[in-house]
Amino acid sequence: MIYIIGTVGFIAGFVLGQILLMRWLKEYSKEELLENKDLHWKYGFFNWVVAIVTAASSVWLYRNFILG
Repeated sequence: MIYIIGTVGFIAGFVLGQILLMRWLKEYSKEELLENKDLHWKYGFFNWVVAIVTAASSVWLYRNFILG
C-alpha cells in the first residue's frame, strides 16, 4: 500500500510542480523556453524536487496518521 501512496504522491507532486511552473514561466516566450538550457536545468530540477518531496510527504502522512 505504501508503494501506491508514494506513486500517487509523486504524480500529484509532479502535477503541482507543473502548475507552479506554468505560473512562474508565463512571461517567457515559447522560443526562449525551448532554447534556454539554463531554464531547463533550473526549473526542471525544481519540478523533480517537488515531486519527490510530495511523494515522501504522502508516505510520511500515511504512516503516521492512517496506520497510527
